[in-house]
Amino acid sequence: MAEEWHGSWYFAVQVSGLAGRRERLRRGGFGTAEQARQAGREMIAADQNDPSARGYTLARWLRHWLETQHQLRSSTREAYADHVRLYLIPYLGRIELAELAGRDIARMFAVLVGRRNRYGEPIASSTLHRIRATLRAALNAAVREGLLASNPARMIRLPAPRRPYPQVWTERRVVAWRRSGERPAVAVWTAEQLAEFLAFARGDLLYPLWQLIALRGLRRGEAAGLRWVDLDLDRRELSVSRQLVHTDDGLIACPPKTAASRRIVALDPKTVRLLRRHEQAQRQLLGEAWNESGPIFARGDGAPVRPDYLTVRFPQLVQASNLPPIRLHDLRHGTATLALASGSDLRVVQGTLGHGSIVVTSDIYTSVLPEVYHQSAQAIAQLVLASTRKTARKTRKLAA
Repeated sequence: MAEEWHGSWYFAVQVSGLAGRRERLRRGGFGTAEQARQAGREMIAADQNDPSARGYTLARWLRHWLETQHQLRSSTREAYADHVRLYLIPYLGRIELAELAGRDIARMFAVLVGRRNRYGEPIASSTLHRIRATLRAALNAAVREGLLASNPARMIRLPAPRRPYPQVWTERRVVAWRRSGERPAVAVWTAEQLAEFLAFARGDLLYPLWQLIALRGLRRGEAAGLRWVDLDLDRRELSVSRQLVHTDDGLIACPPKTAASRRIVALDPKTVRLLRRHEQAQRQLLGEAWNESGPIFARGDGAPVRPDYLTVRFPQLVQASNLPPIRLHDLRHGTATLALASGSDLRVVQGTLGHGSIVVTSDIYTSVLPEVYHQSAQAIAQLVLASTRKTARKTRKLAA
């Protein structure tokens, strides 16, 4: 069927849909009715002879693919949806799936490299890699469905992401920050700075949460997802068995980030006493509405505190404390750093943070406090000096 519309012609035909159902497909912009009819006939012929992606745009396939991703974790699916909505459809959505080529994808990434995020900073290389991973997953599904012969995203190369390693807020870095605003991408406080923050935040309603994250390295979603039933104050332990995440359907509870994230976390006596007082205060506040399955960190109505609120509230406290800035997640880096500085075994730190690999713990989440460097330097110097003195005594004996 061909009809005129706003000075040009379009066709509309019935073809096989991506889910196996017949769907109406419309294309326009043809100069004559005959051109529109011929394009429609070619579309029907292609549909009958080759159940491929002819006539289906990448945008259409991406939406269909997202609808079928029921097995994914909610947070992963939300990340996929963001990549599709913000990057893949705006740049590649109009291209027919069967016509998508590696050069199209390369051009998109060339543009994204020059883009700025909402903070005015370039899009991180790690984000570009995650966008590519989303596209590759979607196109691999199209290959499995027989819609594509191969995945055009498989050969796309991107700059290797540079891992920002935590840097300690030494006195010199603090002076430079106060003078020029210069700050590390990932920073951790010294033990003294952390103690100063906790003393300042003692009056905040979420003070027990800040101390728990700072000393035990919980992720924000894990802390927000804790329930009283997950806490055994007599054994001085808490169980991380779920996390709260934001989705299009609101705040939901889901399994932790990885299998290793399911863990038992030991608590120190001071934190146990703090949580006991927090429990008593919450029982009084909620009255009969309090129950064992309720959140440890709740709002006045008993609902769990939202992870995004924690991300907003924490920097407000940091700024008010006049301490050098760190992010909420940097408290987790600081936990690893302070644990190693206190002599904790790397395996213990790995288990506390819930990492599946000890390489992650040692390579990403740990930085070394200056005093540890000094201890190492002193130990090496003492070893060498002791050997020097021993060699000198032998020399004197031989000379005698």
